[in-house]
Amino acid sequence: MTNPTTSPIDSANDLAISARNLTLTLGSDAAPVDILRGIDLDIAYGDVVALLGPSGSGKSSLMAVLSGLERATGGSLMVTGQDFSNLDEDGLAAARRGRIGIVLQAFHLLPTMTAAENVATPMELAGSPDGSVRAVAELEAVGLGHRIAHYPTELSGGEQQRVAIARATAPRPGLIFADEPTGNLDVHTGEEIVELLFARRAETGATLLIITHDPALASLCDRVLTMADGVIISDERKAAASIEAAE
Repeated sequence: MTNPTTSPIDSANDLAISARNLTLTLGSDAAPVDILRGIDLDIAYGDVVALLGPSGSGKSSLMAVLSGLERATGGSLMVTGQDFSNLDEDGLAAARRGRIGIVLQAFHLLPTMTAAENVATPMELAGSPDGSVRAVAELEAVGLGHRIAHYPTELSGGEQQRVAIARATAPRPGLIFADEPTGNLDVHTGEEIVELLFARRAETGATLLIITHDPALASLCDRVLTMADGVIISDERKAAASIEAAE
């Protein structure tokens, strides 16, 4: 029987993510806590995928491992052509740079930097010579051309999340993770942010993985993975016709 989370793709070169028997165990040797319990997962380049599940299901931990923010305890993991399995923290940070964009629920903007500086700084640290120019262009693309010199405390929650999206997409990464991107926003603002996130993904062609507990948000994606107790329990993909109708 074929594993339901393994896509029928012949070449690993077609995969943004390929995980086999991925595990994450935290706690002490005397009292280990199994967070991820043998994840097998393939995600193709260009896919828009929702990772759905209740709090405590392991979805944010899986995102942390897949994005290189957390090291897996065991298993193999290839992300955008890079072998994450044996990298240390410095190696994972280097592998993420320019290849992976991350949007988090709590925005995580640097309070002492303007919107433009928040977007430009990661690119400049990566050695990009035109980080400032690209930051302004990306802020304009998310509707914040008039707020480039404002600090996070001068921005609304929705505006801060727009800055976070600009920061994630400005380096043109092949893979974007969004962990509960509307969790700190009201319903109307959240809908605007989702629309913007999907629009920026469509323009850049990135693979998008959205972590959520909201079935309505998950239904907008072309593939929905559902987690419970550290494992993926279902994998559903929309028919191509329904995806095109939604767009």
